[in-house]
Amino acid sequence: MENTPNDMNDLSTTYLGLELKNPLIVGSCGFTNSVAKIKELADNQAGAIVLKSLFEEQIQAELSANLQTYNADYPGATDYIREYTRGNEVDNYLRLIAAAKNGIDIPVIASINCVSANEWVAFAKSVEREGADALELNISLLPSNPKMTSADNEKKYLEIIDSVSDLVAIPITLKMSQYSAALANLIQRLSWTNKVAGFVLFNRYYSPDIDIEKMIVKSADLLSNPSESCGPLRWIALMSGLIDKDLVASTGIHDSEGLVKQLLAGATAVQIVSTIYKNGVGRIPAMLEGLDQWMTRKSFTRLADFRGKLSYDQAAEPAVFERTQFMKYYGGLS
Repeated sequence: MENTPNDMNDLSTTYLGLELKNPLIVGSCGFTNSVAKIKELADNQAGAIVLKSLFEEQIQAELSANLQTYNADYPGATDYIREYTRGNEVDNYLRLIAAAKNGIDIPVIASINCVSANEWVAFAKSVEREGADALELNISLLPSNPKMTSADNEKKYLEIIDSVSDLVAIPITLKMSQYSAALANLIQRLSWTNKVAGFVLFNRYYSPDIDIEKMIVKSADLLSNPSESCGPLRWIALMSGLIDKDLVASTGIHDSEGLVKQLLAGATAVQIVSTIYKNGVGRIPAMLEGLDQWMTRKSFTRLADFRGKLSYDQAAEPAVFERTQFMKYYGGLS
């Protein structure tokens, strides 16, 4: 017999010190950029939402466009337009935070997509003032500059975190890249600063593709597919026993099976986006129902009963998480 909403298992979890009704977080996307859409997500049982990211590049692009078309002959005109443009962008975001907090009863996490610790950092204080429950820093570093060493790139994480943590008291979570020569060491060092309360593994980059008929560079599929969940799964399993911070899996989680796998690996929660685009907001309650039914079959009543049961330090064969090459025994390939 299937559970009714009143006799479901306890799906609640704690992320960044915030109480979540369940472990499904809607990540930063087009569904989290308006109050109406955010309310719909909350009505469909989302555990928390991450607001659509504010980008450094987004602000700069708008600024540049205005400056190219604006002409004035009085001193300070350029500085005035620069501040006016920035103020409008910031104010719109702050209004979204305030309205979302007023309209729903689940945690609202602000998001900033950044690559430096420059002037945008002061904005973090305004995010806190408007009531955001936490701040997700989406630090998108693609180590493509041959003049920069791994240490140079990793230093940026520390610089940004140091700058933001000096300004806000709300918890900070880091959505980071998997591009690092020593990823486990980097995550561990970042956790030791005690300036980051959680990690989201990983951000998903725009990927280029090539049209061989038109011979042009185009965008690859913007939405993830379930096979991409293997990367986060590996690193959630490897890191959950090494650090005492919250870990959230992101990319490729499309159904309840994918959700259960990440929790078994040790995830505190998961972020979903692509599956909502593909299947609609009703995917959220469907995934939760699937999780609940699986827990009932396995005689679990709380997430804590099984979270991390198959993490690196708990699995019967932990070496499979570190394996980097196929073997006949595991892959069926010679």
